[in-house]
Amino acid sequence: MNLAEPLERSARLFPERDAILFEGRQVSYGELDAQASRLAHALAARGVAAGDRVALYLPNVPEFVLAYYAAQKLGAITVSINAIFKSAEVEFLMNDSGASVLLTLAELLPNVPRGRCPSLRHLVTCDMPADDAVDPGADAAPPAPAPDSATAGDGAQSLAAWLAAAPSGRFRLVERLPDDAAALLYSSGTTGFPKGVTLTQYNISSNVATAARASGYRHGDRLALFLPLFHVYGQNYIMNAAVLAGATLSMFRRFAAEPVLDAIERDRITMFFGVPTLFIALLNMDLSRWDLSSIRYEMSAASTMPEEISRRWTERFGRRVYEGYGLTECSPFACYNDAIEHRFGSVGRAVEGFQLAIFDAQDREVPRGTWGEIVIRGPGVMKGYWNRPEETAEALRGDWLHSGDIGRMDADGYVYIVDRVKDMVNVSGFKVWPAEVEQYLYRMPQVAECAVYGIPDPHKGEQVAVAVVARPDSGLTADEVIAYCRDNIAAYKVPARVDIVAELPKSATGKLLKRVLREQAASA
Repeated sequence: MNLAEPLERSARLFPERDAILFEGRQVSYGELDAQASRLAHALAARGVAAGDRVALYLPNVPEFVLAYYAAQKLGAITVSINAIFKSAEVEFLMNDSGASVLLTLAELLPNVPRGRCPSLRHLVTCDMPADDAVDPGADAAPPAPAPDSATAGDGAQSLAAWLAAAPSGRFRLVERLPDDAAALLYSSGTTGFPKGVTLTQYNISSNVATAARASGYRHGDRLALFLPLFHVYGQNYIMNAAVLAGATLSMFRRFAAEPVLDAIERDRITMFFGVPTLFIALLNMDLSRWDLSSIRYEMSAASTMPEEISRRWTERFGRRVYEGYGLTECSPFACYNDAIEHRFGSVGRAVEGFQLAIFDAQDREVPRGTWGEIVIRGPGVMKGYWNRPEETAEALRGDWLHSGDIGRMDADGYVYIVDRVKDMVNVSGFKVWPAEVEQYLYRMPQVAECAVYGIPDPHKGEQVAVAVVARPDSGLTADEVIAYCRDNIAAYKVPARVDIVAELPKSATGKLLKRVLREQAASA
């Protein structure tokens, strides 16, 4: 099996159909598959083989889709890097994954610390205007293999040049086993640094097929894709499922209301995928100037949709917002509300092949209606965390994936999210683990001690806050802490509140009392 098989099938059945619409560009299925074969030839000529890691440090641009399927064709493992990550974060993911190739945009090159990524042999820029596209039917000589000594320090290479020099013939898919790793998507954890969630060929292919069936994808559909492709929701539930169905991706670099609404009217987009804060923003807009009648389906995931928002949307538009629940660790689709009976406030019931249960602190199932940890079992559950056997064993103990989310289940199997892991901060649907931010702050020589926690925010749900104990006579200021964070970590992780304090509240055993920090911030 091979995750690129659906692309080849859609290219064979619908060669002229648009696979991607993006900023005036139109990429057909035939063109996308032909260029993915060219890039697979180019990667193979440079020594990339099945099981090697190919990193995609890209925003939502067509080249992400191209590079993803090219890597899959030759059996490589795609490594998705958040396009708003900065140098320290990119360095960690590159070295943790051991990726030998990184594809990115010229504007992101300053964030790639080439000299500190010893596995990186090829750095490729993917800036390709529409008029630079390669004719998929043109003949070209195969590229000469790069010398073993080629490193990222030799300078970035051009994707356009790679494609122009690659042969035009179909790349023969490399056969993979169901349990072979196909993708690494990084999920932050309580240890402080991201963990590579290893998803297999079968994890992804089975989950994508289930998603397409549940959401009722049709080959004539046009899907709005502004959710980030480096995230499992955008990558699997939308991109991979759309390609499986032979549907069209209407891509945007990010969500901006007016351009997206213009495109819905202009391109007759039929399916709309978002997160709760986005639906809240749209409910607060006057949408009367746009013809949105082409939309037949909306879905929300990544964080819990407030029941009131879901009801208001249904009252206003006459359609329910379907909801899904899962984790990066289960590819991500495990729960759906609901093809048969929708219940407000719930994330639905387990999807095909999955089981969900609610466990107590001793990993025993609790009675229906009782709060506990949501645990998951099914075909999408990850193979494990990349090179982290102990954390894998902990997450998958007892043959269940332990989500860390708190919820309850009713008598009919509908799941209701009650709370999140206590210390996790949810900024507009992005998970921020305090330990990760703390790890970077401790690299500041002026920081003696710090504690990161979440504070409520009316627009983003939560924001990051930090209390810092500065080293004596360092003169550290809140502005310096914020500036350091902006230079080293993604914007959504940067603290919105910084307090320089004399000491941090602790228990008798020395444990940081972040509850006290939250209370102090609320009272202030």
